[in-house]
Amino acid sequence: MDVTHLNNSPVSLPLRSLSPHLPAAFLKNRAALRPFLRPLRRRSLCLASSSETLVGGSLREEEGRRRGEVVVSKKEEEELGDLKSWMHRNGLPPCKVVLKEKASHNERHQPIHYVAASEDLQVGDVAFSVPNSLVVTLERVLGNETIAELLATNKLSELACLALYLMYEKKQGKKSFWYPYIRELDRQRGRGQLAVESPLLWAESELDYLTGSPTKAEVLERAEGIRREYNELDTVWFMAGSLFQQYPFDIPTEAFTFEIFKQAFVAIQSCVVHLQKVSLARRFALVPLGPPLLTYRSNCKAMLTAVDGAVELVVDRAYKAGEPIVVWCGPQPNSRLLLNYGFVDEDNSYDRLGVEASLNTEDPQYQDKRMVAQRNGKLSKQVFYVYSGKEREAVLDMLPYLRLGYVSDPSDMQSVISSQGPICPVSPCTERAVLDQLVEYFESRIAGYPTTLSEDESLLADPTLNPKKRVATQLVQLEKKILNSCLHMAVDLINQLPDHTVSPCPAPYAPYLK
Repeated sequence: MDVTHLNNSPVSLPLRSLSPHLPAAFLKNRAALRPFLRPLRRRSLCLASSSETLVGGSLREEEGRRRGEVVVSKKEEEELGDLKSWMHRNGLPPCKVVLKEKASHNERHQPIHYVAASEDLQVGDVAFSVPNSLVVTLERVLGNETIAELLATNKLSELACLALYLMYEKKQGKKSFWYPYIRELDRQRGRGQLAVESPLLWAESELDYLTGSPTKAEVLERAEGIRREYNELDTVWFMAGSLFQQYPFDIPTEAFTFEIFKQAFVAIQSCVVHLQKVSLARRFALVPLGPPLLTYRSNCKAMLTAVDGAVELVVDRAYKAGEPIVVWCGPQPNSRLLLNYGFVDEDNSYDRLGVEASLNTEDPQYQDKRMVAQRNGKLSKQVFYVYSGKEREAVLDMLPYLRLGYVSDPSDMQSVISSQGPICPVSPCTERAVLDQLVEYFESRIAGYPTTLSEDESLLADPTLNPKKRVATQLVQLEKKILNSCLHMAVDLINQLPDHTVSPCPAPYAPYLK
């Protein structure tokens, strides 16, 4: 499973089974302890709750409990206090933020919390500093830095370990030290700042909102990756002696259904932070007061940073009291923002689409072309990224590669091999063929969306539009704008050709565009 994010974002890597290398003692203990393990009642949602939390309350509270969430009555919340109060009782020093509420799109769900400035802030102010004792890392989860690094080194998923840890902690109910934090994660339900869940939790019919977008395939691929993570949970459990000793429950795949794990995984994915300049065992962290309570912004430079004994946030802009605090989400395109956090940033300079070009392997001159491409920093199958606002540069970057694919005369190929740089001799008819292929490609991709840009505008103007459909429409609209800009660029280049009457050259081994 490929989930690569930078900076304060998660990186989940493929799992490699270590079951053949498990110590025999683990397997022996597992068999010996099975008669004493508690039978568990399977639940259907993330972080299955302890029966201790199933007490009377409002309709919204009862529905939350049926979903497996930790839900507390107003009276209990007043007694326990909010997340920030719990943190102060356990070592959080005075800070300059407060938790505020934002209504959910679905009245059956609790409002979501967000972190706001409790007073006016200036650039460089420390908004908060969370002590390491209140930060969840693999080192803390597994009780041993060596084991944590072993798991990370062997490509076992950090997100799966963190999700498994909190799932077991949740089964302890109020006895768990992390109960107030788990309660907050349940309130958020993996929803980001727009109160929309990741498409990983959408119904199949809702995924149709993404028809035409490559994001739809990414969602399905990520979901398969999460299932592979689930299938490896027992290995993680037996490798981590601390998990084995602390929780008198069945092994993970017997204690939790795949749906429970999937929702836990998505919730952790939405709030895990990638810390810089720390050991492998501490680089992935769950920081109370961090995301999703913080608002992500692509044009922000503030980041959660590991300092001596704590994780702190230094703001990069001035705030008035009550304004939501924003942090940088890393250089992620909107497809990743939607997949990980359930939102789209229309002011995202990192937004991009990929165009995959590849040389024709049946071309008799394929090996020579491959060598020339590599000499110029390109592969035989090359992905060109088209960034929002930089469509012209992207199209111009594609042209030398495509022209190389169209070279058919062996003498022309020898000239290309002996020349320096990505310059190919191009006849007028070849240039027209290259540009025509680009036009057809971009037209085909645009036609794959069921709606036009004007129809998207009409949908987004409807205040009653389903929130999931709204965020999906925002995504596909931005993608279509990038593709349309590329199309217009290719058409403009055709119009700049000196002779429009020239017919495209035949190209038996034209490169492929995908």
